[in-house]
Amino acid sequence: MKYFPPLAVLLGFASLAAAQAPTIGNCTVLPADNIWNTRIDQLPVHPSSSTWVTTIGASSPVHPDFGSGLYNGAPIGIPYVTVPGTQTLYPATFTYQDESDTGPYAIPLNAPIEGGSSSTGDRHATAIDTGHCILYEIYNAFPQTASWKGDSGAIFNLLSDALRPATWTSADAAGLPIFPGLLRYEEVAAGAIHHAIRFTVPHTQKAYVWPARHYASSLTGTQYPPMGARFRLKASFDISGFSPANQVILTALKQYGMMLADNGSAWYLSGAPNDGWNNDDLHKLTTILGSNFEAVDATVLMVDPNTGQAAQTGVSVTVSPSSTNLQVNAQQQFTATVHGNLDQSVTWDVNGTVGGNSAFGTIDSISGLYTAPPTPVSVTVHASSSLVSPPAVGSASVTVVNPQPPPPVNVSISPTSATVRVKGTQQFTATVQGSTNTKVTWKVTGPGTISTTGLYKAPNNFPSQTAATVTATSVADITKSASATVTIIRR
Repeated sequence: MKYFPPLAVLLGFASLAAAQAPTIGNCTVLPADNIWNTRIDQLPVHPSSSTWVTTIGASSPVHPDFGSGLYNGAPIGIPYVTVPGTQTLYPATFTYQDESDTGPYAIPLNAPIEGGSSSTGDRHATAIDTGHCILYEIYNAFPQTASWKGDSGAIFNLLSDALRPATWTSADAAGLPIFPGLLRYEEVAAGAIHHAIRFTVPHTQKAYVWPARHYASSLTGTQYPPMGARFRLKASFDISGFSPANQVILTALKQYGMMLADNGSAWYLSGAPNDGWNNDDLHKLTTILGSNFEAVDATVLMVDPNTGQAAQTGVSVTVSPSSTNLQVNAQQQFTATVHGNLDQSVTWDVNGTVGGNSAFGTIDSISGLYTAPPTPVSVTVHASSSLVSPPAVGSASVTVVNPQPPPPVNVSISPTSATVRVKGTQQFTATVQGSTNTKVTWKVTGPGTISTTGLYKAPNNFPSQTAATVTATSVADITKSASATVTIIRR
């Protein structure tokens, strides 16, 4: 069932800024309207905010769990690697196989492991296929000769708002992707971070809230925050005394906040290692305490509990179907629903180009009829409502593939042999597989006749040739047939 925020709630954050999508290579890191990429600085404070902050540690400092150089011989943070679309895919086996994506995984066997190759910690391994915009993540990853072993693994389409199945873990305890929540040096260097930040706390509740899909606790007390809880740095916190780089991080913590993704140390912010980080400068963030944060109720942005799409500026757009696989040159009709306004008009684009193009496929900018290109590709179709500024956007992921060859036609006959007396009859039946056309033509070689329905009739007199062959030939493929033998006997 879809959830639509009450009008009073929508009006309460009508000034919420539209989401922006971070990028990696030529890929967006989840769609612009994903909850990871949606600002929450105007959302209401959660009723349990002060309780949760106290439980986590109001006097505990923020800790940037990333940096430059080495710590205990390994890079500091959760590493990742980008790979091309031609990257070799490796099979993987998992301890929690029933909640893991089977793969194969485009993670090179020499990919960096969190904590180093001899780590006894979480050992996350992450790769982004920038040719197909697919994220691969493994928890407790161990490379084998030609495969991976781990506790759990997950594969995410970065062009899609799709969530894990309910109650499934991922490479993270909350069932969320890890990479979209990492602080990356290149974002800070560019001057802005446009997504929530992953963080950990010592104890969580045996519960999860949207967009999380999994809990990792036996504690039922409501004083503990659930997985997926969203926190932000209070607007009143003065960041002017911090360095420009730290101000970028702190601004993101005010605008996008942080999402609870795992059990760990209090207020630990996740990031990727990079030699550009200034560890001494990052250490100054430890002057910020838990009491400087507050929890918010991000569920008011939920459009549907089974998607990460978040309502934007009080008006949201959903696209149906939300994902589809098409053969090259095939067509798909998309429809859009605008929530929060009676005007249902939208403009359609493919990968940000109104009407699309020959490389990614075209779409009627008014009707939403998409035509796939002649070559395989993964794209995102958007429906934009200009009722608000910036526009509200809904999205759907499209995977275009080459057509599969049709299955071969096969014909079988029953019975495969029969004994028939002179003047007697035998009904034969034929079954055709591999075609919607199940018609056959019947033929008899030798004495006797056969009808168009497969009824064989022996001759009236005992023939000199006492054997006949009945053949059923497929109308769909005349090269495919099946035969039965008939033995004629006297009365």
